[in-house]
Amino acid sequence: MLIRSILPALLMASLAPAQDAANQTFRIATKVVVAPAVVIGRHGQYINGLQSHDFQLTDNGKPQDIKVDVTYIPISLVVAIQANASAEPVLPVVRKIGPLLQGLVTGDQGEVAIVAFDHRIQTLQDFTTDTAKIEEALAKLRAGSSTSSLNDAVVQSVRMLKTRPGTRRLVLLLISETRDYGSEAKVRDTLTDLQFANVSVYSVNINHLVNMFRTKAEPPGPDPIPAAARPMPAGVPPTPDNARQLYGNPTNSAEFVPAFVEIFKATKSIFVKNPVQIYTSFTGGDERGFVNQRDLESAMSSIGDELHSQYLISYVPTNREEGGFHEIVVIVDRPDVKVRTRPGYWVASQN
Repeated sequence: MLIRSILPALLMASLAPAQDAANQTFRIATKVVVAPAVVIGRHGQYINGLQSHDFQLTDNGKPQDIKVDVTYIPISLVVAIQANASAEPVLPVVRKIGPLLQGLVTGDQGEVAIVAFDHRIQTLQDFTTDTAKIEEALAKLRAGSSTSSLNDAVVQSVRMLKTRPGTRRLVLLLISETRDYGSEAKVRDTLTDLQFANVSVYSVNINHLVNMFRTKAEPPGPDPIPAAARPMPAGVPPTPDNARQLYGNPTNSAEFVPAFVEIFKATKSIFVKNPVQIYTSFTGGDERGFVNQRDLESAMSSIGDELHSQYLISYVPTNREEGGFHEIVVIVDRPDVKVRTRPGYWVASQN
């Protein structure tokens, strides 16, 4: 069954003030968890027409009673664009994306806001359904300083998205380099904002473009580790198909779980080399890249296809009192498919 959008409540949670400023302890009361998932076939195509009984989901290894929803929810999209000195060569291409945003990404009922950032965070256009206004805002893009306050731009984008009605899907599209230069906000605080606001992050990266597209990727070799040797969630047989779904997809965000745990548990801020990768993988989004107008159109179309091809899996956790990182694993009862979803969510200890 084709899922046209996502229920707006990924985590219905309440945030309590920190008791220890150094540790920044957050307490949430998780009620409903929603995991948007895409199922990808052996040729890279999205698999549609699946039903609830085709899916298994575990939360920290514990099987959950899940529901697959087909409700259409319009998209609210913030496009945050790096407009500093190093991004100047690609800004002429980025200025042309206006018609693509509603035509390919959000759909007819979608609304778009435009944010530009260097050392400043500038709202060039608040949420609108008017393509002409979106194009006028993009035309204002000008290269600024050498600073790139990526984290601050994400935080500001989340604040804007939180003002939208609860009936909308919240999505952030970053067109930027993958590193942060000069933000006040830290990665941990930014991840917390993304989780509580239920924002999915996608990115179209503008760094290392020449190497990225001039070098043809080598085909993947055989898995040197047999399926039976892979650690699998409770209740999931260690078959080759299940191992492939969990470990065979280079974009599977499960591999980043240790990094998420380290970020949330750290009592002091830790340096994250590639925050864009952390934001997209933590929220179940993905990264693309471009070097010219055609590549950019292809990337935008791909993101739109994914947003409109996701399955909405929701459940009430039976283990919601457990503190720490709750790892979500989704397995589909079909051969030769891969599944990508958000890797989980963080619940601080109640002690």
